[in-house]
Amino acid sequence: MLDKPIAYKTWILVADGEKALFLENIGDGELPNFEIRRVEEQDNPPSREQGAHRPGRLTDRGSGHQSAVADTDWHQLGKERFAAEIAEMLYKMAHRGRYEKLVVVAPPKILGEMRLKFHKEVQDRIVGELAKDFTNHPVDQIEKMLAA
Repeated sequence: MLDKPIAYKTWILVADGEKALFLENIGDGELPNFEIRRVEEQDNPPSREQGAHRPGRLTDRGSGHQSAVADTDWHQLGKERFAAEIAEMLYKMAHRGRYEKLVVVAPPKILGEMRLKFHKEVQDRIVGELAKDFTNHPVDQIEKMLAA
């Protein structure tokens, strides 16, 4: 699924808006062996459980009609905030020299959010990206899917 095999000591971030797995390939490109280095999770209930009231309404001047106002999507905001937190963690880890190469695997929207937040030091270490959601797969299946 990636252009080239994942090299030895490459870190792999597998994330969505609620969970992030930091993995390291301790195998080689031909026989990957991912080991979990860190797991981050966020409790992010659906928006309906986070909102406190009905969506607002605005009265149009003169006509007396009312227009609905969309309610804030708290669930999506939580995912975006989590993506920013993961980008910050990656920056701190890169600054400490924890990894030299990084592969990022995340759903398209979260991957886009993280790209906006990645520091140059992290961007320079990214050797591959994949816009997929693998967070709910076991590590051995992630290995197989990324090696295919």
